[in-house]
Amino acid sequence: MLTVDFKTFELQAGEWVLDAGCGEGRHTFALCREGCRVFALDMDHTSLRKTQYVLREMTRQGEHQGPVLILRGDTLRLPFRDGAFDKVICAEVLEHIPRDGETVRELVRVLRPGGEMAVTVPTSFTERVYGRLSWRYFRTPGGHIRIYGAKEVCNLLTGAGLRIYRIGYAHAFHSLYWVLRCLCGLDREDASLPRLYHRFLHRVVLDPRLKRWEHTCNYFFPKSMVIYTQKPAAGRTRFALGHAAVVQDGGQCRL
Repeated sequence: MLTVDFKTFELQAGEWVLDAGCGEGRHTFALCREGCRVFALDMDHTSLRKTQYVLREMTRQGEHQGPVLILRGDTLRLPFRDGAFDKVICAEVLEHIPRDGETVRELVRVLRPGGEMAVTVPTSFTERVYGRLSWRYFRTPGGHIRIYGAKEVCNLLTGAGLRIYRIGYAHAFHSLYWVLRCLCGLDREDASLPRLYHRFLHRVVLDPRLKRWEHTCNYFFPKSMVIYTQKPAAGRTRFALGHAAVVQDGGQCRL
């Protein structure tokens, strides 16, 4: 299930896209179907192997539209020239990284002038709920090390030279899943309630009615916040909004 809305992000076939911190490849797979040229980068070897396996299956079934290069690397030292990418996705990554400011500046460096970057982080409300339900939530190796407020993450991005043009929210149904995980034990992946609810999440992907319900619930208890930004070009940018006010689904969210 995607966190970044590709209708808002407006991907074009043939664009060079960096999926920074790709994990097991959920955004990479969708980018391939859009015909983008994708660099999928992550530090975790096991996740990259899983991504590679799915991409091979997509190729075998004829679902693979754009070329993909899978790389094991660090977002603090990207092996790309300045302005190499038309778009960058950084989904659910910054909350894991101690030097988040340096990571953002490095991602901005490899984004071309006028290019766009989508950044997603967990919402502060859900993170605080999980932290209260389970003392282990913030003590898991490789887990979350900070909680972002909306203003904090937006200042991080605008401070690196990006302009925010929209903020969205996603994964309301996932919020309850992690409540169940915290209550049943984060190390108990075989617990019955979370496992049954996880099956429901798979249904959401396939059922348009459930997707519409989740879209409505995203206004109340979303799991993730999605910030869409643009790197200013010399002359003018496509979007005129700055960091003071951003449009979200027809409404206005003031920071």
